[in-house]
Amino acid sequence: MYISGMFFNPYYFLFMVPGLIISIWASARVRSTFAKYQHVPTISGLTGAQAARRILDSNGLQNVPVLRVGGNLSDNYDPKRNVVNLSDATYNSASVGAVGVAAHECGHAVQHAMGYGPARVRKAIVPLCNFGTSISIPLIVVGFIFSWLGLVYVGIGLFALAVLFQLVTLPVEFNASRRAIETLGASNMVTPEENAGVTKVLSAAAWTYVAALLTSLLQLLYYITLAGRRRS
Repeated sequence: MYISGMFFNPYYFLFMVPGLIISIWASARVRSTFAKYQHVPTISGLTGAQAARRILDSNGLQNVPVLRVGGNLSDNYDPKRNVVNLSDATYNSASVGAVGVAAHECGHAVQHAMGYGPARVRKAIVPLCNFGTSISIPLIVVGFIFSWLGLVYVGIGLFALAVLFQLVTLPVEFNASRRAIETLGASNMVTPEENAGVTKVLSAAAWTYVAALLTSLLQLLYYITLAGRRRS
């Protein structure tokens, strides 16, 4: 069956396997870097939650709550609820890693408050990208099974939305990290040496987004290559 050829061909190892390796590497790097700086205490003794509160208040965002959520590295900013969520490893931890992650999520809250362009674009395309991502693979698979190349190309087009989302995400995440590093340094919440550690943590985290973009792009090229070979 042709469907088995989707996974047992040279192009699979050329495009898909490198993407998997990149993703695993990026995930391992951010976890190991955070684990290292999670055990480096801040001289100020500020916890992630306290640092987040200070950053938000200094930007006039007293209405944005800082909540604790379960999980590890599950920190996020929820634009729908306008809430900064900090994981167990960040909320009560007075470490360089925790303060850096908390500051990054506050960077997203500041972006939301000031109407940062790329963040607005990403928020606007989320529903469309989620729909495209969820339905694209089934369409591609069904298209290959029944040799309906038109359906395959529709699926490829929808999958391209995932690449678009990852592309738009990059400036949003890099900007939030830059804001975090600059804010922590200017406010003296951390020492210059500690801020260097924050930079390493957030740089490692940034690579996960780069890896996600590269992985999605390689997967898109893989489907395009298969469709081209099937057509010929």
